[in-house]
Order: sequence, then structure tokens, then C-alpha cells
Amino acid sequence: MKVMLQVVFWGGRMMNLNLLKKSAILFVLVALVLPGVTQATTLGTVDISMTGFYAYDIMEIWAGGYYNGTTHSGVTMLEKTGGYGDADYWANGPIAAVCAEQYESPSNELLEYSVLMPEDTYVRSGTSGIGLMGTAKADYLRELWGRYYDSSWTSGSYTETQKIFAAAFSAAVKEIIHEDLPESTYEWDVTNGTFYIDYDYSSIANLMLYSLDGTGPSANLRVFSYDGAQDYIVEVPEPATMVLLGCGGVLGLLRRRRMATK
Repeated sequence: MKVMLQVVFWGGRMMNLNLLKKSAILFVLVALVLPGVTQATTLGTVDISMTGFYAYDIMEIWAGGYYNGTTHSGVTMLEKTGGYGDADYWANGPIAAVCAEQYESPSNELLEYSVLMPEDTYVRSGTSGIGLMGTAKADYLRELWGRYYDSSWTSGSYTETQKIFAAAFSAAVKEIIHEDLPESTYEWDVTNGTFYIDYDYSSIANLMLYSLDGTGPSANLRVFSYDGAQDYIVEVPEPATMVLLGCGGVLGLLRRRRMATK
């Protein structure tokens, strides 16, 4: 990319050199933004690391024309230690998440992730390359999550059926993210295209996708995004759960105060 710079005159005087340098830097930064793409609004940051898995199974995956090998597919366990903004929806401790990418690996290191709305997240998608997920895909994800995500997948003990359905759900999530939008949801197919899996779970994943018609429940989702590590999709806790978390924090504070006065 070539950047053309001109000496600008203001009121018959040449601009201050430092101001010109700052203007040039700003011009370069703006020029590097993808044409026609609105910049995502960060809703906060969250400090997390990947610590393990809830319900999952092993699945063979292909993405972007490359064989990605066998991988854990299902619900990932994150550990939150801090954050601000929308990160306050979650108490410090374990958070259930589903991986959003096929091109970056989960990190066991403690990293500071941006908290984004799904539609404002950059993804590598179908034939269009890297771009914002967009509202249509984000709404499909919300309905998929609202219809099929099962809280029993984080219970700590799982049947084979629960593992299979959690893995199929994860595959359906990635199908929405990585494929071009079809004209009809009946055209979703996790057995071919930009993203595809082995056939063991394909029928379950496809049936989940076929049912998305805009009439199902819509989950309140966020994306934890980090450039250089796996991005995660998470659900914002229900208000009742958040109240309980808040009460727990207040009770803990009261106990500490009582102990301090003794």
C-alpha cells in the first residue's frame, strides 16, 4: 500500500512539522482499516485462561481446505480472574464457552481478551476471507444456542449421549461462523464446504441447523476475542443467576467484616 503525503498550508503558513507527522500517522492508521468495515465496539476486557473441558468428544475437522486433525469438540472450561465492563456479568471462576475458530489454538496462559458482541467479531468466513461476522450469522448463533445449548453439559459427569450432542452443537456453531450464508437453513451441511467434520455427528448438527427459522429463543451471547489465540462464545448469565452471584459476594463481604471485628 502506497501512502501519498502532501505538505499542507493553512492560512498561508506551512503546518507545524510535528502536527504533520501526527496527521500522517493518523492517515496511515485509517488507511489500514478494511474498506467498508465498521470497527467493532469493545464492551470491556476479561482475563481468562483455558483450563479444560466440560462435555466433549473427539472429532475430525477440515477447515479452509486444510485437514485440522482430531480435536476436542464440545464445551470448553475457562477460568476468569478479572476484567471490566461486560466482563462483570461473570463472577471470577469457571465459565463455560464454545470455541469460535479453527485457525487459532486455545491458550492455557492468562490473557486479556476483548469482550464483543458476536456480530462485531472478526472471523475467517467462507469465500469472503476475514470480515465481521455480521447480524445474520450472530442471530443464527443466538437461536442455535437458545434452542439447543444444555446446561447439563457442564454438570461434571456426562453420558455418551451428552458428549455426542455437545460435540454436534459445537460443530453447528462453527458451520454458521465459517460457511457463507445459505439461501435456506436446509442448505447448511457440516459434511462439506469451507468447514466440515466426519460423519459421526453430522446428522445431529445438521438437524439443529435446519430448525433455525427465527422463531426460537434467542440467547444473550458475547465473544471473548484475542488476536493470536482461540476466540470463545459465551452466554451472559440470566438475571436471577447474576443476582445470586451478587448476593454471594455481599454475604462473603459481610462474613469478612464480622471476622475482622472479632
